[in-house]
Formats: sequence, structure tokens, C-alpha cells
Amino acid sequence: MFVVLILAMVLLFAGTTFLQPFLSPREHPGWFIFFWVACAWLTFLGLLLAVFDLLTLKIQRRAARKILREKLRGE
Repeated sequence: MFVVLILAMVLLFAGTTFLQPFLSPREHPGWFIFFWVACAWLTFLGLLLAVFDLLTLKIQRRAARKILREKLRGE
């Protein structure tokens, strides 16, 4: 997830600085659209991975809590 967000930020920086002549919407509309869709997709992918990570942690927390309750009731 961290790598995806770093890649999105690097692309954002590159698109606003040294790649700007190649991404001119008037001269190269296809590259412009493709580039910004790729940046948006990477950002959205990072968001989805974060939500997945939170859900995974929630499931693991429930399982650990259940095991702990069973241990404490067994003693």
C-alpha cells in the first residue's frame, strides 16, 4: 500500500514538472487522460488496500479476543 501511494505521488510530481510538456491536454489529450487516470487509479487502489487492511485487522482482533475469552473461561 505504501509503495502504491509513493508511486502515485512520484507520478503526480513528474506530471506537474518535467513530464508537463508531454502531458499537455491540447497537444496530447490521450496521454493526458491516460496519465491522470493512472494516478487516480493508484490513489484509489491505495485507499482500497487501506480499507482491506482495516477489515483484516478487525477480523484478527475478533479472533484473538475470542481465543482469549476461551482461555480465561477454561481456567
